[in-house]
Amino acid sequence: MRILVIEDEPKVSAFIRQGLEESGHTVVQAFDGAMGKKIAQRDPFELIILDVLLPGINGQDLCRDLRRTHPSVPILMLSALGTTDDKVSGLDAGADDYLVKPFEFNELLARIRSITRRRSSAQDTAARIVFGDLELDLNRKMALRSGEKIPLTAKEFALLEYFMRNPDRVLSRAEISEHVWDIDFETGTNVVDVYVKLLRKKVDHDPAHRLIHTRVGLGYMLSQEG
Repeated sequence: MRILVIEDEPKVSAFIRQGLEESGHTVVQAFDGAMGKKIAQRDPFELIILDVLLPGINGQDLCRDLRRTHPSVPILMLSALGTTDDKVSGLDAGADDYLVKPFEFNELLARIRSITRRRSSAQDTAARIVFGDLELDLNRKMALRSGEKIPLTAKEFALLEYFMRNPDRVLSRAEISEHVWDIDFETGTNVVDVYVKLLRKKVDHDPAHRLIHTRVGLGYMLSQEG
């Protein structure tokens, strides 16, 4: 696999490159945001690994740019910043996964396998999913409720899609994190709760017709019955 690594710390970049090349991958390095953007625009890649705290162009801003220009290329974000807010910001910027430094190389490889598997796995051929007055247009990445468009981030859309593919079933936080992010967030991390709260604000405007429900101690469920 041809991989672009955008990392300004020489030791970290060398560590990643050596491990990836020993695993059979082709690696191209960039050491700041501007260089990474230029290389990504010039050459094709099957995966992009980028650090958040880059000189020049910030990693999150670069991720947004890359996601617009390379919508199908998996992006793995690296950072020493490991709070819930940091992870949410990185995922909202368009990253497929977020790995906190320091990390073992085996974990990096596992994350790479996970996100590339998810990107390359066969997708459901249905172009639309409908649940009551809620509709997802998978081709246009658009959500509608009662015919009105709901503005969603990429991860909010993925979360809603997972709910709609599993209606009237309680989904645990572990299931949600595994299927929407392809990772199991550490115990105590409330990334799933944060995203469900954000999604509710956009989907459930009318308290009398809520679709996303909490099952205390169990998880969340999409249901018309409450």
